[in-house]
Amino acid sequence: MALTFHEAALAAREALRDVGISRNTATLDADLLARHAAGWDLATWIARRSETADAAFTERYTALIARRLTREPVAYIRGVQEFWGRDFEVGVGVLIPRPETELLVETANAYLQTRPQSLVVDVGTGSGCIAITLALEHPSATVYAVDISDEAVAIARRNAARLGAHGVSFITGSYLAGAPAAIDLIVSNPPYVAATDRPAIAPEVKDYEPAVALFGGDDGMRDIKALLSAAVTALTPAGTLMLEMGDGQVERVEDEVLSMGAWVIEDIRADLQGIPRVAILRRQHDASL
Repeated sequence: MALTFHEAALAAREALRDVGISRNTATLDADLLARHAAGWDLATWIARRSETADAAFTERYTALIARRLTREPVAYIRGVQEFWGRDFEVGVGVLIPRPETELLVETANAYLQTRPQSLVVDVGTGSGCIAITLALEHPSATVYAVDISDEAVAIARRNAARLGAHGVSFITGSYLAGAPAAIDLIVSNPPYVAATDRPAIAPEVKDYEPAVALFGGDDGMRDIKALLSAAVTALTPAGTLMLEMGDGQVERVEDEVLSMGAWVIEDIRADLQGIPRVAILRRQHDASL
């Protein structure tokens, strides 16, 4: 007997739970992929999910759930991830934007509201979600986006074109290589996961997302240290670096910053879970390394 759309989603939920996906996540994923297969928004799904599912939907949905059963992230299956109210294209070669990173954008927004013509560089741009959001929210700013991955830069360029952020300049390079001098604001969500933590990380992350965008050496500090050193000479006097960091990392970041003697810690901002997430660092006027 043919299933309704809702019954198909219920069956998918149980299959997802059987491979170790939590009840809440399985419910959300099964429904989201059902809507994706049907081409419906949430309101249409609620209104029509009791109807009998057609063969075309069933074929599409079965294929999507089969991918999710391998623990492939939903964002990669759908090809998009929402960030700051916009849909960004994502693929296997680019980090999936996280809600936590919106705090970095929020912090940069506050800076740019009083300095609208700033030169901004986003280091490790990935999908371009940070650079593109800042460029769209602050059209008077000059925004550059840097990433070491050709694939990530290609996806970021497509996102910029589709979303209308035509003024963002993209650079393929490491850290600040190729970026202009005298930068007012550097923003970055660098690789900060310790490689030693890899066994405990969910398969969706460690088996699919690019390791180069996730892991910052054995202690998670490799790229943070490199960026702190590179940023000192790239910023204007009293220029600002805004840096995302991981859970439990704030003390190591503070120790590294203070040991360099080149930075002033202006603030450490916590996310909605109370985890210190964004460091706001100002270059000391006489700093030069």
